[in-house]
Amino acid sequence: MEIKPIKSKRDYRDALKEIEGLMRAKRNTPEGDRLDVLVALVEAWEAKHYPLALPDPIEAIKYHMEQKGLGPNDLIPFIGGRNRVYEVLARKRPLTLKMIQRLHEGLGIPAESLIKSGRQQAA
Repeated sequence: MEIKPIKSKRDYRDALKEIEGLMRAKRNTPEGDRLDVLVALVEAWEAKHYPLALPDPIEAIKYHMEQKGLGPNDLIPFIGGRNRVYEVLARKRPLTLKMIQRLHEGLGIPAESLIKSGRQQAA
């Protein structure tokens, strides 16, 4: 099984094409092992060249509110009083560590999505 590193976009496209041809390979066969190695190489290439950025913390909160049918008043237990909720949603007040912890534990919002520097958080 000769496999080479992915060093260029052409190598990347070639690996994708080969993966496509191996998609029906059975596990624990030479073809299945080749597929596993090629997928790992492609994933590493994509992580390096096409990184996914974490969402903006306020957008993450708004997304979870929309998905769960929540309104600003539903955030009071996690952020504080109604005015504070509106200030946070309007980006006039930054999230504190305690707010982040409560939002993560109470609403299941990934902490990574809520933690960004103030510079990145400002819109």
